[in-house]
Order: sequence, then structure tokens, then C-alpha cells
Amino acid sequence: MPHVRLAPPAPTGPGVLLPKRELAVAWILLTLLAALAWALTIAQSREMGAGTGTMGMEPVPFLVLWVVMMAAMMLPSVAPVALTWVAAIGRTSANPAVRAARTAGFLVGYLLAWTAFGLVAYGLLAMTDRLIGAHPGAGRWIGAGAFLLAAVQQFGPLKSVCLRHCRSPMFQLLRYSRFRPWAKDLRVGAHHGAYCVGCCWGLMIVLIPLGVMNVAAMAGLAAVIFLEKLWRQGPWLAWAVGVAFLVLAVLAPFQDWVLPGLQASDPSMDMDRMLGWTHW
Repeated sequence: MPHVRLAPPAPTGPGVLLPKRELAVAWILLTLLAALAWALTIAQSREMGAGTGTMGMEPVPFLVLWVVMMAAMMLPSVAPVALTWVAAIGRTSANPAVRAARTAGFLVGYLLAWTAFGLVAYGLLAMTDRLIGAHPGAGRWIGAGAFLLAAVQQFGPLKSVCLRHCRSPMFQLLRYSRFRPWAKDLRVGAHHGAYCVGCCWGLMIVLIPLGVMNVAAMAGLAAVIFLEKLWRQGPWLAWAVGVAFLVLAVLAPFQDWVLPGLQASDPSMDMDRMLGWTHW
């Protein structure tokens, strides 16, 4: 009997679960939300620049900005799972208002997972601020360490497990159907968001050396996240990105251009950024 080689499973698509018209409307709404988040992020980056660390921001405004950034970067890649869950909601909720509220609950839960990671990111950025303030040359090694950590995460087992979940979430969605009704959609969104954090936290870490408000870096990372989750060759891309991070880790101690987010800034510029934030 000849040996049959099975192809790896492709990312789950929602098209078989939603009528074309509803699928188009859902995609348009998610695209508009992501576009609005990108517009807000770009507008704020023009006022603040790609400064170091927390850019002088307090935790609450930082988390607000972080959530907007995550919505811009993550919503396109989470669309297949979100739309599949919307289809499941549609089978049990005929009322459009109820479906909209439940879908919003899913998205809020998803962003809550990234908000929790935003607290971790803020702490790391605050420590970066202090280290660079005390030892300006430390930025080179902080950058090298961030790129190295991101590379290790790209090659590690947690990345592999979480990426498989994000690429083929149907098993988890069946599991979610057994969740108790209380805040079900919020919990489903948070659970899937936790897998997303496990898959992508290394990619977010590189914003420390590249700059939290570096729009070009954010766009590049968003493209990587989208392709890792939805492209058939996504797992190979994850390895290729890991190799690129290793190269950047080697270059970081010797090349300032690799570390735009760790360059010491003028205090007057920091004040301008803080004032800029108040006008958002």
C-alpha cells in the first residue's frame, strides 16, 4: 500500500460557515475598526515621535494607546476566528442587537488579554527608561537582549503550540461552545487573546529597541503576524523572522540604526511628546 503524505492543515477559513453577504459585512466592519485604530495610532505617533521607553507616559494613557495599537495590528489576523465565532453566535441569537453585543464582548475579551500584556510591556519600558537614564550605553545591550529573546520565542515550543491554535482554531471553538453562558463571549475572546499573546509576545518585545510608536515597525510586525497565522507557509515565516532577529541581536551592540527606540532623547522633546498626548 503506497504511503500517502498528508499536507499540513491550512488556517481555518470562516467562509463555509457564514453566508457571503454576512461574511462581507463582517470583514468590512473589522477592516473599518482596524483602519480607525491605525489612523489614531499614526496621528499620535506624529505628535509623540518614536521616543524611548514609556515616552514619559503614565500607565493609564499608555494602556489606552497600547490597546488602540493592538487593535490596529491584531484585528486583521484575528478576523477568521472572530468571524467563525460570529457564525456560532448567529445560530443561537436571531436578534441583530444581541449578536452585535455578543460580538463586541468577544472583541473586548480579546483586547483585555493584550491589555494585561500591556501592563508587562509598560513595566519593561519603565525599567528601560531607568537603565538608559543611569547608563546611556546600556541601550545597545538592552536592544540585543530584546532581539535575542524575540528570536528564542520564534523558535520555541510555546510559539509553535499557540500558532497552531491561531491557524486551526476549530477544536478550541468547539470547546468554547461548552462554556457556561455567563460572560461567555468575553471569556472566549480573552481565552483566544491569551493564545495570541503566547504566539506574538516576542514580536511585541522588539518594539522596545525599535520604538513603541514606530509606525513602520508596527506595520511590518502586523504583516508578519497576519502572514504567520493565515498564510500556508506561516510556520516557515516564523522561523525566518527568528533568524532575522538573531542577526539584529548581533548587530545591535555596534549599529545605532538598529535601535531607534533606545536612543537617548532631549528632555525638551520628551516634554513636547507629553504635551502632544494631552491634545489627543
